[in-house]
Amino acid sequence: MAGTITALKAQARSKDRINVYLDGEYAFGLALIHALWLRVGQHLTDAEITELQAADTLEKARQRALGLISYRPRSVSEVQHRLKRAGVDVETIDEVVTSLRAAGLLDDETFSKAWVESRLGATPRSKRMIAWELRQKGVSESSIDASLAGVDDEASAYQLALKRWPRIEKLTEVGDRKRKLGEYLARNGYGYDVIQEVITRLEREKQAGSAGDEDTDTEVGLG
Repeated sequence: MAGTITALKAQARSKDRINVYLDGEYAFGLALIHALWLRVGQHLTDAEITELQAADTLEKARQRALGLISYRPRSVSEVQHRLKRAGVDVETIDEVVTSLRAAGLLDDETFSKAWVESRLGATPRSKRMIAWELRQKGVSESSIDASLAGVDDEASAYQLALKRWPRIEKLTEVGDRKRKLGEYLARNGYGYDVIQEVITRLEREKQAGSAGDEDTDTEVGLG
C-alpha cells in the first residue's frame, strides 16, 4: 500500500477525521490528531502506514470509551465489555483502559460511589441490592464495601417509604396499607427488621399528625 499522498480531505460526516489518498486513490481514514503531520506529496512506506493505522485504531477505541463515560459513569468492566462488543481487540482495550485509569477518568471506586449516590437520591434501595447491582457491573468487593460504608438501610428505607406513601395512603384497610408498603420495601431489597421498624415509625408519625388535625377524627396512616 506504500505510496505518495495526493490528497488529504476532511470526512463529510466527521470533521475530526481525515481521508488519506495515495497515488490518486482513497487509501484509509485517520483521526485528525494523527494526520496533522501528513502533507500532500509525502511518501508513506508500508511500515509507516501500518503504524498510522494502529494509532488510529487505538484513538477510535479511546474516543468510544470517552463517549461511554461522558454519557454516565462506567465501571472498568463495563468499558471493557462495550469495547469488546464493538470489535476492539484485547490488546487495544487494555491499552485504552490503562490510559484512562492513569488519567483518573476511569475508576471503579469513583464509579461505585456515584452509583450509590444516584440510587439513594432517586429511588433508594438496600445496601444488599446496590451491592448486587455493582457486582453485575464488575466492581470489586473492596470498592463496593468502600462505596457503601456509612449507608444506613433504615434511613434509606424510610425515605423510600415516604415517597411511596401518597400511592397507598387512600387504602381504607390498615392491613392493606402495611402489606403494600412492606412488599414495596422488600422488592427494593430491605430486610424484615428494617421494614418493620420503618412501618412502625411511619405509623407513629402519621398518627401523631392525624391527632393534631382540627375538626376531624379520620384515621390517617398505617395503623
